[in-house]
Amino acid sequence: MTIIELTAQQVGISFRQVDATIAMLAQGATVPFLSRYRKEATGGLDEVQIGKIAEQYARLQDIVARKITILETIESQGKLTGELRTRIENCWSAVELEDIYLPYKPKRTTKAEIARRRGLESLAKILMSQNENDVQTRAAKFMTEEVKSEKEALQGARDIIAEWVNEDELTRNTVRGSFRATAEIVSKVVKGKEAEGDKYLDLFDYSTPLKKCPSHRLLALRRAEDEGFIKVSINPDMEGCLERLNRRYVRGTNNSSEQVRLAVEDSFKRLLKPSIETEFAAESKLKADQEAIAVFATNLRQLLMAAPLGQKRVMGVDPGYRTGCKIVCLDAQGALLYNYTIFPHPPQKELAKSEAAIRGLIEKFEIQAIAVGNGTASRESEDFFKPIAKDYGIQLFVVSENGASIYSASEVARDEFPDYDVTVRGSVSIARRLVDPLAELVKIDPKSLGVGQYQHDVDQKLLKTALDTVVESCVNTVGVNINTASRQLLSYVSGIGDTLAQNIVDYRTANGAFRSREEIKKVARMGPKSYEQCAGFLRIDGANPLDNSAVHPESYQIVARMAADLNVTVSELIKNKELQKSIKSENYITDKVGLPTLTDIRSELEKPGRDPRGEVKALEFDDSIRKIEDLHEGMILNGIVNNVTAFGCFVDIGIKENGLVHLSQMANRFVKDANEIVKLHQHVRVRVLSVDLARGRVQLSMKL
Repeated sequence: MTIIELTAQQVGISFRQVDATIAMLAQGATVPFLSRYRKEATGGLDEVQIGKIAEQYARLQDIVARKITILETIESQGKLTGELRTRIENCWSAVELEDIYLPYKPKRTTKAEIARRRGLESLAKILMSQNENDVQTRAAKFMTEEVKSEKEALQGARDIIAEWVNEDELTRNTVRGSFRATAEIVSKVVKGKEAEGDKYLDLFDYSTPLKKCPSHRLLALRRAEDEGFIKVSINPDMEGCLERLNRRYVRGTNNSSEQVRLAVEDSFKRLLKPSIETEFAAESKLKADQEAIAVFATNLRQLLMAAPLGQKRVMGVDPGYRTGCKIVCLDAQGALLYNYTIFPHPPQKELAKSEAAIRGLIEKFEIQAIAVGNGTASRESEDFFKPIAKDYGIQLFVVSENGASIYSASEVARDEFPDYDVTVRGSVSIARRLVDPLAELVKIDPKSLGVGQYQHDVDQKLLKTALDTVVESCVNTVGVNINTASRQLLSYVSGIGDTLAQNIVDYRTANGAFRSREEIKKVARMGPKSYEQCAGFLRIDGANPLDNSAVHPESYQIVARMAADLNVTVSELIKNKELQKSIKSENYITDKVGLPTLTDIRSELEKPGRDPRGEVKALEFDDSIRKIEDLHEGMILNGIVNNVTAFGCFVDIGIKENGLVHLSQMANRFVKDANEIVKLHQHVRVRVLSVDLARGRVQLSMKL
């Protein structure tokens, strides 16, 4: 069976679809491009399916590379039989492959290897046959200068037997089966670390079946272990394991059988159990990582796809007490026009002066919306700006500051605003997040956006791959205005990357705004393949209305034919919904263009360049709640979901501390996944269940 056939079988997608998809990926096609513009070739596969194909194919390629190494190693030892070669070539399980290889794997100097060098392998074979009762006399015949007693001879023979047991595939699978069925993960506090590690108090004496341990708990255990506060072990039913192994190896009741029993017990405790425990520790950690990364990826997608305010003139406010509120005014394209600092709060409390300044800025720059950061002094600043905004009939929004400080100190921010300090850059970021969250947040490391779960504890390579995939998907789903997009945003467009993104910005700086998609071809290093991959995702408001749509340039001639057949121009066709309804898609089917592409084209003609994101909505918190001490049980409050985890969601209710809604408090039914009930930035009504002032924790319920 070929790798492509195996990939198709394992992902449950037809061979034809998988074969075509892998071929196009190998030619440099991106996942967003294939899912959007090659539906006929892939059979309509979506991004998730194409991603699974790519991931599974890569995994199988890694196994092929490993097989080559194993075959070469065994062949160099002169031990590669035809049967063994066939077995290795037909094996597609990484675990089974390593079990097959284990007896041939070059070893460090083990106890068994030392015993072999001392000539004790024959004695091991005699004991293993379990026919010899006088083992002492037989062992005495193997005494040498290196083996000084019968006891040493028997110990060496048992070491060899222990290694045989450890390297036996069936035995390893027996132990794996026991781990799978009965293993418990157990933690114990490190002596003397009780006070220092009190935040992990719940884990000081913890045990639960491994298969039932939730991902967030397992990651917490591993974090506490890494920090040196607890010791974690994974233990199967030890007695049951040994009983099964003894039934397999101990076949009598004589002295030889007793030696084998001792060797089996040693093998289990010294070799098998630690080895299989390491496997299960890695396997459970990987599973927990994948679950945590999936939660993070879902949150990130929701965060990036949050509704934008759109191109409006915005005032951004980074609130503060002693250092004042940092104010910036941006034009409709997000360019910084002016910055200023006011001091409406104690200790200065310059209310009149601050109000006059803000009113003057609103009028001068024709501000259409105000974005207030949700950090320190946010509620007080919201109170200050709310009546002013009301007087001018403009909306006021509270915007998450997560990651703003990271951005403001970054090289990206320094390049954008070399003449301004971090406070001004932070205020600009807050304002731009309201205008277009996606365009602004791609400049910040996703791990700094406050929507993850144990993001620093999971496999960082897996995390980066998953999050990059999410960002790429979001950017290409929305589309990018090539004349206003930052280099960072452009770099995520299908087929572009960092170098081409910079080249686009350089071309734009030297030549002014792009006037057509055709002009994109003039960018340095923009070859035919790159242009094919990126053109449909870039938007240009120019002479050709299709340049500002998701219709790919390769399909422009189809739209031109549709318009010509109706005796109108392309512009007239786009504006006339009745004419669009009269288009007969079947008239435009060719050997390369089928109904999926034609359906997408017609959908795009209805609303060219439409933004798939919703409309932004403001939320008002309860005016009487400013700090955790203001809360009491039973209160019903407005809140906004700002993080979703495996065990529930966190809700901003207008105070410094976020409240937790546990899964059990999300609905009047069993909830397995919080995403069934809530999404990031969703407005919710919650009831206060409990307030822990000492630990700064608030428990909430959505069951009102």
